[in-house]
Amino acid sequence: MAFASYEETRPWAKAIRDEVASRRMPPWGPVKGVGEFRDDPTLSQVEIDMIVNWVEGGAPKGDDIYLPPFPSPSHDSQSEGSEFTIDTAAGRTLDADIDAAGIRPKRVAPGASLDLTAVLPNGAVQRLIWIRGWRPEWQRTYYFRQPVRLPKGTRLIAHSGKPAEIAVRIN
Repeated sequence: MAFASYEETRPWAKAIRDEVASRRMPPWGPVKGVGEFRDDPTLSQVEIDMIVNWVEGGAPKGDDIYLPPFPSPSHDSQSEGSEFTIDTAAGRTLDADIDAAGIRPKRVAPGASLDLTAVLPNGAVQRLIWIRGWRPEWQRTYYFRQPVRLPKGTRLIAHSGKPAEIAVRIN
């Protein structure tokens, strides 16, 4: 379904309300509170309430003067930086300091959960990403809002209900 215009969106108003209220829309893989990522499309409770109220109020068309500019498509640049892969069966210990820019799930079975945790040399534990119920449409690089500094000796541990790989993109 397309949402580029009011005419395309209006027939779906009640379905949109139901999906937004249940937090299934907009689709986003990472669990809120584990890692902070750029381009996170999840809605705040205020935004959800606005959509529900719009639908309950008859889904009226607003004034076109208040429309935001049409978004330009984002791209996931694969040419910047480098990456290394972590297998859920093996994990990995870092042999140098890194600044992790993002995480890209690879080879993940649909419906599987995926978790990447960093155990720092001082024993501190930092969960980097957690995705429940993986869906193939979530295949992308999840870039951190700010690079995550991981010192030499950090142990990266990946968990999944099934064999999987996670690529860590570094600056």
